[in-house]
Amino acid sequence: MSKTADIRLPDPSRWKALAFIALAQLMVVLDATIVNIALPHAQTALGISDANKQWVITAYALAFGGLLLFGGRIADLWGRKRTFVVGLIGFALASALGGAAQNQGMLFGSRALQGVFGALLAPAALSLLAVMFTDARERAKAFGIYGAIAGGGGAVGLILGGFLTQALNWRWTFFVNIPFAVVAALGAYFVIREPAGSRNRSSLDIPGVVLSALGLVSLVYGFTRAESAGWSDALTIGMFIASGVLLLAFVVTESRVASPLLPLRVLLDRNRGGVYLSLGLAVIAMFGLFLFLTYYLQVVRGYSPIRTGFAFLPMIAGMITGSTQIGARLMTRVPARKLMGPGFLTAAVGMLLLTQLEIGSSYTTLILPAQLLLGLGMGTAFMPAMSLATHGVEPRDSGVASAMVNTSQQVGGAIGTALLNTIAASAATAYATSHAALGATDPELLKLQSMVHGFTGAIWWAVGILVVASAIAVTFINAGRPSATAVSGASASGDADGVEGEFKVPVVAH
Repeated sequence: MSKTADIRLPDPSRWKALAFIALAQLMVVLDATIVNIALPHAQTALGISDANKQWVITAYALAFGGLLLFGGRIADLWGRKRTFVVGLIGFALASALGGAAQNQGMLFGSRALQGVFGALLAPAALSLLAVMFTDARERAKAFGIYGAIAGGGGAVGLILGGFLTQALNWRWTFFVNIPFAVVAALGAYFVIREPAGSRNRSSLDIPGVVLSALGLVSLVYGFTRAESAGWSDALTIGMFIASGVLLLAFVVTESRVASPLLPLRVLLDRNRGGVYLSLGLAVIAMFGLFLFLTYYLQVVRGYSPIRTGFAFLPMIAGMITGSTQIGARLMTRVPARKLMGPGFLTAAVGMLLLTQLEIGSSYTTLILPAQLLLGLGMGTAFMPAMSLATHGVEPRDSGVASAMVNTSQQVGGAIGTALLNTIAASAATAYATSHAALGATDPELLKLQSMVHGFTGAIWWAVGILVVASAIAVTFINAGRPSATAVSGASASGDADGVEGEFKVPVVAH
């Protein structure tokens, strides 16, 4: 037959589907911070030692980070809807197991299972958006909502975690996932209609699965261990070396097998590569911020868990505004790099304000405006980043392209927590040592001053990281603004000479 434009009628239930996809994403993002608030109480109740408490976080991070690429490929193979529903049901069951845990082994195992099913759920959710929203303007709105949830959900988790822990008990920080998952799974089953012909039924690349999982697990564990054991620890160094060897072997394997787990065409596109790299760097800075501000507000200022959660509301408001009112409105009018570059720089200015933190700093005049700038900047940058990361990929690759977004965030989070916390601890120790030698007389005051000095030292690094993320976004990303009829399979590259063009609608043979 003749060649005609591949114009797919939009799914009439797509906006209802977005509500359930967003609910599932909120659950996954909430879980990342809600458990942190409950951890001290769970540790006491189950008799978990200080040396082992990290496994409540690490077990989840290793399973989730290590299996994300596999989860994305399964979504392409099984179908995104089926993978999404299976991930939700599994996540709910694992959460129930965690809430009912009677010992540390049961809790650690439940967290690892949450990570496994989260690795199915997260890429399936993002790739469903990629294949369901094909109109550029609607896609901008959908990804604006998704980006706001992805960015601000962690702060919401602090509020919810504080409330559940104080008003009920730590077990409810696990049980609360069940209603989220049940509602999202039922809604997805009855509402989501995945477009036909978008699966990748090629055989599964088993060597790629093994190498990527082991390589990512080694990388995430290396950074996680560095936080507690130090960068010179033999096992930490061994994990990094093993990760490098395994991931290099993975790349070589993917270049040679017929049906790769991660087709290199997904990575080698300069726009997607720029998104993955800049997004990962930005998440390093964001995770550091959550960590330091939480400790500052609770330990230095004496805020309760609930009050600490509410103190993060300006950032959530900024992210929602940046995603839905700035990013989504401008994405179809200006190229993505002109949103991402200034967005990350705006966030850097907010972070720069926080380098002025002192023990008695005013929340209203320093922390609040800093959070607003951070939220606005991140929201504005995250929205086009989430959309561009899956724009232009072939439908059969949308699951694994979505998984790469989550992988960059997960690895960025692990790096951010370990790297910035190590920098802060070293700066705090140096400050305490030098001032003790000068005759400081109040040990408790010196401890707080050292802690705040460590935070501000690490935040300077976060400022620099955000500036680098902005530079990468502006330099690597050359995609023009999407045309009003752009679809999920569209080309996402600018002209060869660097002149920005529009995303094009593909023409296919029928």
